Amino acid sequence: MTVSRTICLGFLTVIAVGTILLMMPFATSNGTWNDPIVALFTSTSAVCVTGLIVEDTGTYFSFWGQLCILLLAQIGGLGYMTTTTFLILLVGKRFDMRQKIAIQQALDRRGMSGSSQIIRSIIATTLIFEITGIFLLLPAFVAKHGLNQGIWLSIFHSISAWNNAGFSLFSDSLVGYQSSALVMLTISVLIIFGGIGYQVILEMFFWLKKSLFKNQQNRSFSLDFKVATSTSIVFLILGTIAFLLVELRTSSRFGEFNLYDNFLVSFFQSVTTRTAGFNSIDIGQMTNAGLFITIALMFIGGSPGGTGGGIKTTTIRVLTSCTKSILLGKTEVILYERKVPLSLILKAVGVLIGSVFTVILATIIIAITDPKLEFIQILFEVVSAFATVGLSTGITGGLSGAAKIVLIITMYIGRVGVLLFISAILGDPRPTRVHYPEESLLVG
Repeated sequence: MTVSRTICLGFLTVIAVGTILLMMPFATSNGTWNDPIVALFTSTSAVCVTGLIVEDTGTYFSFWGQLCILLLAQIGGLGYMTTTTFLILLVGKRFDMRQKIAIQQALDRRGMSGSSQIIRSIIATTLIFEITGIFLLLPAFVAKHGLNQGIWLSIFHSISAWNNAGFSLFSDSLVGYQSSALVMLTISVLIIFGGIGYQVILEMFFWLKKSLFKNQQNRSFSLDFKVATSTSIVFLILGTIAFLLVELRTSSRFGEFNLYDNFLVSFFQSVTTRTAGFNSIDIGQMTNAGLFITIALMFIGGSPGGTGGGIKTTTIRVLTSCTKSILLGKTEVILYERKVPLSLILKAVGVLIGSVFTVILATIIIAITDPKLEFIQILFEVVSAFATVGLSTGITGGLSGAAKIVLIITMYIGRVGVLLFISAILGDPRPTRVHYPEESLLVG
């Protein structure tokens, strides 16, 4: 039982428990036993913080079913190892070296020291952002739905947004609030900070703390911070511009928007496309160009250590920097005056190839099982599942049972990570003293 297998089996255990709970009569609004496929799909989507649904969350599930989905999304967003470790800390136990290694791999950290402190910081950060989001959303939801329902809607959407889960209790997601700056910006901030990674947030906090107290020492940011923030900002800007130019330039599909609403909707879609899954426009009405732009943004996803999915911003940045180095005739990859190690480059290539292979295979299988669907719809659905986004053109509920199983597996692989999943199957690599002679070959 290797560390990677422990993490993968931990997620499977949580999914199984969630499936059993969602099958119970108390979980459905009509009080009957739930369809096992619906329960399994919903549980996987929640634990993998995806947001794809085969039944409307707000009407199909009861309050207890919705609460179960929310708890599964919270566990999935924090991660199995983070949740388990927090429970160990609550009962006052110390964890051994094996658990420290598991935390290191789950959070993609370099060292094992300070594991308990980082877990406490993650829990505290999560609570601060989620509670703040709840209070900010209250005025908009209470005014329209009353006090009790407004409080529940605020809690559900704040936690769902922070964990990049994309579950909504509204049948049209957030289309009804597309002109509400309070809702759109609050959800956007929760999504951005939830997906950018806890390390980046903590580093930003300590930098602000030192700046306020005018501490002139150790004010430089790490390479992780620089790459994650700069790449996220670039794709947020590019996504906003792309949606403005491609999708919202005409009013025939989404209605009349003034310039302010156009920008607000475009910005929100650029944010939520990066693994959140909420939508403020009807995705099914988007053009093929808009769908393909969304697919590209979904595939890139969030940043390491956050609640988002995809191949991650750091991966795409390393790969583009490799391309830049080759074009400039350089033999080293440099980022912010730092040399990127070869092992990191190989890992980025592995993530890309594994992700592309998973998406292609899932797309082919669904194209065979559901031949009546358009290719762009299938590709969109698969990438949304793999990148744990949750956006859909509206075909999820009508998919065949086999296609739903494929999406369930795709969501699971996307959440645990391609490399971790393969490592769980093959086992940990064994060191070798064998070195082979080098030889060149033609490439490109």
